[in-house]
Amino acid sequence: MRRLLIVDDEKNIRQGLKTMIEREFPSNYSIDTAGNGAEALELYRRERADIIITDIRMPVMDGIKLLEHLSADAGPGEGPAVVILSGYDDFEYAKSAIKYRVKDYLLKPIRRDELFDILTRIDNELNIQELTVRKLEREAEGIRRELRSSRLRGLLMKENVQLESGQQEELNGLAVPFIVGVMNYYYSDGTRMKPGEVQALIERMTGPLETMFMEILTDWDGKLVLIGSGKQSFTELSKRAESRELKGLSIGISSEGQALGDIRSCYLEACRAIEYTFLYPQSNFMDFAEVGEGRLNFPAPEEELRKLLNMLGTEREKEMKSLLAVIFQTEHLKELDLTYLETVGKKINERVLDEVFRMHGEASVEVLKLYRTVGNLYNYRHFHDYYRALEHLLISLNEYIMGVRSAHTEHADMKEALAYIEANYFRPLNMAMVSNHVSLNYSYFSEAFKAYTGESFVLYLKKVRIHHAKDLLAGSRCKLAGVSEAVGFENSKQFARVFKELEGISPGEYRAKALAEGYFARNEREL
Repeated sequence: MRRLLIVDDEKNIRQGLKTMIEREFPSNYSIDTAGNGAEALELYRRERADIIITDIRMPVMDGIKLLEHLSADAGPGEGPAVVILSGYDDFEYAKSAIKYRVKDYLLKPIRRDELFDILTRIDNELNIQELTVRKLEREAEGIRRELRSSRLRGLLMKENVQLESGQQEELNGLAVPFIVGVMNYYYSDGTRMKPGEVQALIERMTGPLETMFMEILTDWDGKLVLIGSGKQSFTELSKRAESRELKGLSIGISSEGQALGDIRSCYLEACRAIEYTFLYPQSNFMDFAEVGEGRLNFPAPEEELRKLLNMLGTEREKEMKSLLAVIFQTEHLKELDLTYLETVGKKINERVLDEVFRMHGEASVEVLKLYRTVGNLYNYRHFHDYYRALEHLLISLNEYIMGVRSAHTEHADMKEALAYIEANYFRPLNMAMVSNHVSLNYSYFSEAFKAYTGESFVLYLKKVRIHHAKDLLAGSRCKLAGVSEAVGFENSKQFARVFKELEGISPGEYRAKALAEGYFARNEREL
């Protein structure tokens, strides 16, 4: 509801205007009246009005003097919307009011429709102004929040950051003590949810996070970072996630920070805490204080890693699994220092996996994809997920090495494969059929075939088919579609594309060339 002040030395006019406006706009205005400018100014200073309707000629203080005082009191863009009441002989007074940004004029006697039109227009203008102000305030608040988040993110990333006085003031509102928490959400396939999506997921459980936490930001690693006044908000969040069975959500929190300079150390504690959820499949929440000191650590298992590498490519799968459990000290898992697991994970990559590919070349796409994922412990929600994936990768590599060794040492298999291709090139042939025929694993066969022929299976088969197609084109009148079908292509379009790819000319051009060469050859013999 807007406040409206009516100023006129004639009581009947004041009351008449008030009655008309209240009847037409019953719930729009709270209306006060004043008999002169001085009385109106006192009322206005006591409680600001949005709109003032004032006469010009009045005793004690006239309307122009009132406008002067109102203008002096108002800041830039401030002050009430003013409507002047004037008679026909008050034109000179009215002209002097122009500089005070008067909205409109009403001539006495006042017509109801003019009054209502003016009030409606002023109300619309005020609505637009208020919407604009609110929009600007929201934008300014957004900029302030972004600057604040940027400052905080800088504190998270770097040690001993020196803030200027203005930047320090931006962060002074951060209450102490505080707790820093970091959050991740892992999907079942090991990929992580984006921070904005994590925030939206949490807010569906709790409502806006701004009501629970002092600061909300994202670190450079894609984790959602929350700063709260205590542990309660974080533990409540964990309980709600547990009740909703959001097993992919993990939360790590720091000890209490006592000053702005503690933000980075608290953030690092929270990051380390969330990493320790890696060891506990049944827990999605870890307090840094519970990580504890005195965790078990062991020297790097260099000798065991050497043995594991030697076992790959042999029929010692069971022994490999037992050795892997020894390497990772799985019997002490919950008491282990994460540093040990991180060290072992890194050495598995360097001393075992990288060595396999260095010595034997690249395996299948599926194996390589798994290799890239297993390369980082924290691509997995829990250690057991990582361990199972690593075990599966080692078994796959074991079979791969055995197959490659067998394929490279038994050329007879490859000769048999080439003979099978030559005998069946006109059929719907693929590499799986040929590898099955010679009883070799698909991935191993692919590597062995390329090593033996110097070409991929697909290219080799294309060349065999085109070789036979050239014989048919040169020696028969069979249509191109018939030639295509006779040598095993799915359709003549594919046949034409592959023929030109390998021979540089189309099948039709090749046939014409072959016929012309045959014609000239016959003429030469006759001569």
